[in-house]
Amino acid sequence: MISILFVTLTLATGALSCGNPAYPPVLTRVVGGQDARPFSWPWQVSLQYKSLTSWYHTCGGTLIAPNWVVTAGHCISNSRTYRVYLGKFNLAVSEEGSVAISPQKIIVHEGWNSNNIAGGNDIALIKLSQSVALSNQIQPACLPPANSILDSGVICYVTGWGRLRTNGPLPDKLQQAPLVVVGYNTCSQPSWWGSSVKVTMICAGGDGETSSCNGDSGGPLNCSGADGRWEVHGVVSFGSSLGCNYYRKPSVFTRVSAFNDWIATVMANN
Repeated sequence: MISILFVTLTLATGALSCGNPAYPPVLTRVVGGQDARPFSWPWQVSLQYKSLTSWYHTCGGTLIAPNWVVTAGHCISNSRTYRVYLGKFNLAVSEEGSVAISPQKIIVHEGWNSNNIAGGNDIALIKLSQSVALSNQIQPACLPPANSILDSGVICYVTGWGRLRTNGPLPDKLQQAPLVVVGYNTCSQPSWWGSSVKVTMICAGGDGETSSCNGDSGGPLNCSGADGRWEVHGVVSFGSSLGCNYYRKPSVFTRVSAFNDWIATVMANN
């Protein structure tokens, strides 16, 4: 089993094929975020649900292998029909090279409890019904090293089609925003998130200016690895009920590096 897990993780992280976009993102420190460079986050997916005959964006996700996507557990409902839209920048227009694929299987972490989001384990894997052809606009992100912890003050980027502000509009174009990582010792203080934050989570933001928002759930916290490739360190999990961009209530992400073994096991067994 150990060798199988190693091979699976190697495929997921990709020795040369992950985290290296053909169109590198333009990394500016715009408060509140900005339109991303088209197709510069080629692992970003739009998880969409069907209502009558139309499809609607509900969450983000990250391609980590040609037929696997990681998203948040709270994004998944047994009552909905989903599709994964890959290679997208503008959700309002048809874009050559993009593709919508239905899931073959969705596996939500067995420890996820929808009645207790602060309990952790807010992560799910989607096995696509077919492997997607990788291209300049569809590429996987790298997984971070197992159990790695981001230093406080590191700047990562959250991406998604979530609301531009509290109760604000949903953008058509993919957004990116820089977030500063807040260490667990700070984020778990009573004046911040307190006991709602666990060591299997990452806090980022909390300056009252930039955060993830509704619709970003399940999407990636993109951080540059030691070799310069992009790693998906976090999965957008929750934020303040008081609104997006709330002071000392940073965005909270499921820490992917705490779930490397779970990801590898699920991929190996499915």
